[in-house]
Amino acid sequence: MTSNNIHATLIAYKGKGILFSGKSGSGKSDLALRFILEHDAMLVADDRVDIFTVNHCLFGSSPKEIAGKLEVRGVGIASFPFLENSPISLFVELIDDIKQIDRLPEYQETELLDICIPKLTLFPFESSAICKIIAKISGIIS
Repeated sequence: MTSNNIHATLIAYKGKGILFSGKSGSGKSDLALRFILEHDAMLVADDRVDIFTVNHCLFGSSPKEIAGKLEVRGVGIASFPFLENSPISLFVELIDDIKQIDRLPEYQETELLDICIPKLTLFPFESSAICKIIAKISGIIS
């Protein structure tokens, strides 16, 4: 089994793992919080994610010390029910300038541990950010 620990946040939505990546303060935990409270997603890991492969599939889990913890900026550390692990179905790169996003981007993917997964680049504080992720993970947009 190949594994690695990365700076990211992972949630599970309808059985599919969504991995949020971006620099510190980019909105990873904020987006996860909105997904959890508004769309019944489950927390897998916040801030640090252990990624690993099983039978050529990519999975993620939380380091034990921070399992079930989510940083809510300006409020503190919140405890949530969590999944021990989840397959990762989508990589979401969070950027801080909406102008960096192509208006009509081509299909994107990223490679983690030699496995390619679909990628979406988003400005996380746009009101439609969660809707775009749901559309992507549901196959409504390619």
